[in-house]
Amino acid sequence: MTDRPLRILHFIPSLSFRSGGIGRYMQLLAKELGRQVRLTIITYASCDELPIDNARVIYIPLLTITGKRCRHIFEYALDTVKPDLVHTHGCWLPVDAMTLLWAKKKGYPVVCTPHGMLEPYIRRRHYWSRKLPAWLLYQRRALQKVDALVATAEEERRNILNFRPKNRVEVVPIGLDTDTIAMKKSWQRTGKIVFLSRIHEKKGIDFLLQAAADMKEELNGYTIYIYGMGDEAYTDLLRQQAQQLGVADKVVFAGSVQGDDKWRALREADLFVLPTHSENFGIAVAEALASGTPVVTTKGTPWQEIETHHCGWWTEIGTEPTKEALRSFIDKSETELEEMGRNGRRLIEEHYSTTNMAQQMMQVYTDVMKKTRQTTL
Repeated sequence: MTDRPLRILHFIPSLSFRSGGIGRYMQLLAKELGRQVRLTIITYASCDELPIDNARVIYIPLLTITGKRCRHIFEYALDTVKPDLVHTHGCWLPVDAMTLLWAKKKGYPVVCTPHGMLEPYIRRRHYWSRKLPAWLLYQRRALQKVDALVATAEEERRNILNFRPKNRVEVVPIGLDTDTIAMKKSWQRTGKIVFLSRIHEKKGIDFLLQAAADMKEELNGYTIYIYGMGDEAYTDLLRQQAQQLGVADKVVFAGSVQGDDKWRALREADLFVLPTHSENFGIAVAEALASGTPVVTTKGTPWQEIETHHCGWWTEIGTEPTKEALRSFIDKSETELEEMGRNGRRLIEEHYSTTNMAQQMMQVYTDVMKKTRQTTL
């Protein structure tokens, strides 16, 4: 090894604002990792890119994703950058697997972050129409070739090993830069309950709407704000559900928020709710906690620390558990909510920093490259 900085090449299908947690993950990782390595990111171009610090970003046109031209562009980038290691993101799309396989064929060690796409809930969705064909055509081969998978929580690591016991799986939790995140200054109730994430069936928004309908009187004076983007047809179904349940006047579909508007929404909320079926991490949960806002989320996320650090409610999945948590929240005094909010902020500051994230990822890279050298001797 020389004293030069490592050259790391990432391939991620999208850095769009619409990419949700995957794009945000790359944004957070690059900010600190890019100070330690020569970081290059290859991604498909879109019209609403997240800003990325400390990395060279190569945007390529959205081509036929496994065609010859796509392979030529990707391999040209490999030959130009000459990385010490390639890091890919995601599973099940052809491009996720093929970029991994192309890099391996050229002799590069490869790490893959699946971003929850190997979780049981996701594997079951569209199994016969999408997952099984993808598995037989390319995904199984890609997982056989990858040098290491990176999970974002221990629960995700266990789920991957239950599915692929022969894969090497490391845990690198996502970190936040809390120096740039202001915490709320008041816990006086505002009457705002916030959901902020991608609008998708797996997020459990229907549970929240049903809970609001069942607790209409108890939630008098509260408005539920649904922030996020997603499939328009599904969003329309949720609007119809709110109408049919008689809570359209209590639920605001507020669209996407970014930057200062996002942080303001989290700080102004009395409570953040993510009643999801499945999350490998749940960046929005961490962001709400960093803002000082108590959280309700489910055991479909790895956030048991919400209970152990007394900063919210970690529930079973479904309408009834969501209602129980909301009732407990309503019964809390503002002093108790402040204590929970401060506990949440402390949890993120002490355990989920971008510095720790980058350091742990560097250790994964170092170990993989060391093992690769040993096997080639």
